[in-house]
Amino acid sequence: MQNFLPFLQWLSDYKKADFSRDLLAGLTAGVILIPQAMAYAMIAGLPPVYGLYAAIFPVLVYAFLGTSKNLGIGPVAMDSLLVAAGLGTLVISTVENYIVLAILLAFLVGAMQFILGLFRMGFLVNFLSKPVISGFTSAAALIIIFSQMKHLFGVDIARSNIFHEMVLNAIAKISEINMYDFGIGILGILSIVLLKKWNKKIPAILVVVVLGIVAVRVFGLERFGVNIVGEIPSGLPSFGIPEFRVDYLVDLLPIAFTLALVGYLEIISIGKSLEEKEEKATIDPNQELIAIGSANMIGSLFRSYPVSASFSRSAILSETGVRTNMAGFFSVLLVLLTLLFFTPVFYYLPNSVLASVIMVSVFGLIDMGYPKKLWQNNKDELVVLLLTFFITLFIGIPQGILTGVLFSLLLMVYRTSNPHFAILGNIKNSDYYRNVNRFNNDTLERSDLLIVRFDAQLYFGNSSYFKKRLYREIQRKGTELRGIILNAEAINYIDSSAAVMLAKVIREVQGKGLEFYIAGAIGPTRDIIFNSEIITELRREHLFIKTSEAVAYFDNPSSVSVVGSKVAYQNRNGL
Repeated sequence: MQNFLPFLQWLSDYKKADFSRDLLAGLTAGVILIPQAMAYAMIAGLPPVYGLYAAIFPVLVYAFLGTSKNLGIGPVAMDSLLVAAGLGTLVISTVENYIVLAILLAFLVGAMQFILGLFRMGFLVNFLSKPVISGFTSAAALIIIFSQMKHLFGVDIARSNIFHEMVLNAIAKISEINMYDFGIGILGILSIVLLKKWNKKIPAILVVVVLGIVAVRVFGLERFGVNIVGEIPSGLPSFGIPEFRVDYLVDLLPIAFTLALVGYLEIISIGKSLEEKEEKATIDPNQELIAIGSANMIGSLFRSYPVSASFSRSAILSETGVRTNMAGFFSVLLVLLTLLFFTPVFYYLPNSVLASVIMVSVFGLIDMGYPKKLWQNNKDELVVLLLTFFITLFIGIPQGILTGVLFSLLLMVYRTSNPHFAILGNIKNSDYYRNVNRFNNDTLERSDLLIVRFDAQLYFGNSSYFKKRLYREIQRKGTELRGIILNAEAINYIDSSAAVMLAKVIREVQGKGLEFYIAGAIGPTRDIIFNSEIITELRREHLFIKTSEAVAYFDNPSSVSVVGSKVAYQNRNGL
């Protein structure tokens, strides 16, 4: 049962000391969760109260089913932006219809994540490489920041998810700026930044929210046009089944799949990064899909929009010494108390303060260090990062993710079809053979023997490349060449097309009077060699464990015993 209900693992040996730690961590994260949830709902284009709804049942469900105690589940900036981007492309007549679609989107996202978890498809997230993630998150952070300019300026700015349009729309409204809103927002940004630098333990976001409410209430700033949150409905969210319609489903499925993968990626990346600090691994990737999928589906029944894991709240949980998922219950308790008793407190909260919270929170997503590293070491991956970044900024968010993934796959295909091909030489006074280009001063390359190493699986995509490079080196060696050794240590697989090619190469090489040997093939590769036409062209005594053995046999076949190699190179069928 613990595999299906992970909470049984920590609940069975829960201690009093765990309770005090979880209480502190849960309440601390909850204090940040409330203003963040309201702010992120605004990013999604929803009334602020829907952020609080999304901070109740999804958090509770994850507490029961999740496998990481460090994850702060709830509304997050990235998912909120994707919700706004996806729904923004649809023709939606009223706010009520927009809310209906956002709730249905949460159910679809959860259903996809749940199904992926059941079929153990968590590996799909691996197709989102780090350059794609970095480029996308940096671009999304800029889009989120500029999406809040309407609240910072205190004016109505035309909505868009295209960066240059957002900038132009904001510039066009500069003359209409409400200086009170602008001043409050700038002060909020500076206050949060300075308080965090002064003492990270101070809940800077909460302090700024409280000061903003007090300032508006005491000085009556709403008289000067300061935009405030206004009345927030009190009470718990009502139960309701999302409205399923065929036209809704057709429109929402593409953005739902994107959200399902991005939300899961956030959970895994944040959870694993925090686990590495603690040097204690508990995350089960497929169970996490089931947990967050269930959280989104059940949350949608109580008016929640899609949720995931927040890096800032997760970091708070980790820093305050959270012990178990019980901390999530205490965060939810704080949200419930707010909805039941304290919603009037937020009536005078300036929208510009929530904008300042969002801007500071997402600014950290802009990663400048990683592109610099790629510029120094991996310029091809930097191209993928920049393509993802600029397409996300100037064309669209889904297009940016899709393009990044496609270019990552193309880069992977290119690398596997043109892998490293090394010429090996003997390290002086040893039995080791290394790349002559890397150890040119310490290696000896023989004129009568060609030793090559192919650093990839051998398959239809690179078999022609292998043959071309091998024949080029044979031609370079000239008439003195008498033998060829293929070091197969790095070849972990040979497909049927490559097996046919290799058998043909061996036949052609031997037809020219040259000997062909294979050394260092691992078990799975040996199985393929023995069960394909390769073995019909390559004599069994030409298979060796070490390159040095193949060289010794080439020099003097009669003086080297090949029994050990033949026994070691038995395949799984005993041949």
